[in-house]
Amino acid sequence: MVLVAHGSRDPRAAEATRALARAVAAARPGSTVLPSWLDHTEPGPTAVLRELAAAGHPRAVLVPLLLTAAYHRKVDIPAAVAAARADGPPIDVRVADVLGPAVGRVDGGLLAGLRHRLAEAGPGGYDALVLAAAGTRDPRARGSVGRVAAALGAGLGVPCRVSYASAAPPAVGVAVAKLRAGGARRVGVAAYFLAPGLFHDGVLAAARNAGAVAVAAPLTDAPDLADLVLRRAAAQLG
Repeated sequence: MVLVAHGSRDPRAAEATRALARAVAAARPGSTVLPSWLDHTEPGPTAVLRELAAAGHPRAVLVPLLLTAAYHRKVDIPAAVAAARADGPPIDVRVADVLGPAVGRVDGGLLAGLRHRLAEAGPGGYDALVLAAAGTRDPRARGSVGRVAAALGAGLGVPCRVSYASAAPPAVGVAVAKLRAGGARRVGVAAYFLAPGLFHDGVLAAARNAGAVAVAAPLTDAPDLADLVLRRAAAQLG
């Protein structure tokens, strides 16, 4: 199993990916789980797939550690797989769905991970939430973030707005301020991020300045996320 993360200049992000790979491997003893990155950190998925092929592995499942099916899933990952197939020994590569909802319902494991991080951040509960995501210009990807926010709010019985750290409005401070202006007094922010980094740091500061009572940590190696990775991989082996 090859996990493919976006990549970041922030070393905390790479360590979060390695921690998730360890959690997935621990949940499935005897399996080979290798991390890779599309940018900033080595190795990339092409190099990992080539090494697996050279070592005699006939097949691999590639799991995108992405929360939306935007550019990286549509372009970068297929290109990396094609490059691995073009050079070196043959290997059968199957690409799993992203961890967020590409189509249809939101996975219960993803929601459980978000709820778990929210509970860690503020055990007193909330009367409104903001789901803070990285941001994308892809309207379908933004629609998937909206479905996650709706499902998270419905499960906890509170309103939940979406915010973005880049590429699209509203910013997290704006979303928090609107909820507070509407009467919410305990606004929590769920972090729709897989790893810490510049975006999450910005969300943390802006949300607190706007009056949020708590900001959740990124999902990183939450057990619910490790289980979701395994199920995404298993669906390709079906």
